Amino acid sequence: MKIILMMAITLDGIIGKHKSHFADWTSREDKQLFMDISKEVGVVLMGKNTFDTFSKPLPDRLNVVFTEEDKAGMEGVMWVKGDIKEVIKRLEEKYDTAILGGGSYLNSLFLKEKLINEMMITIEPKLFGSGLTLFTDEYDIDLELIDIKKLNNNTINLHYKVKYDTI
Repeated sequence: MKIILMMAITLDGIIGKHKSHFADWTSREDKQLFMDISKEVGVVLMGKNTFDTFSKPLPDRLNVVFTEEDKAGMEGVMWVKGDIKEVIKRLEEKYDTAILGGGSYLNSLFLKEKLINEMMITIEPKLFGSGLTLFTDEYDIDLELIDIKKLNNNTINLHYKVKYDTI
């Protein structure tokens, strides 16, 4: 299964001021790009903190929420815990691609397991100074630029392939 990390960051590399900060600071064009691609793919992977910033599940796609809590009974949501590789194996029965929508802890788990194939990072013209970064751990991984899109006069989206070290 191809996993595409899709996130918006400020120019200083912050994805949110704190774990419950809703991404209402991103541009309309970034939201539209996320909506279009995630609906086309059909499944979005996220941590519980990210999911909790929404008022309801993202419509017209499966919301896969990683949590250690026992949850059930919400339409359009698949609550999961345990080995992320096992979760991906289950999803591969129905999906070819998934969008990883954060947060930083879950992003780091996927990167550590070398499960992220591509990254689509929107850079918004904002500065927060401090807050949550794209990842929680330190890495040294090369990326290969696939595409650059100007979403509006001030916002760009960078699309990268992740090049894991094969040695």
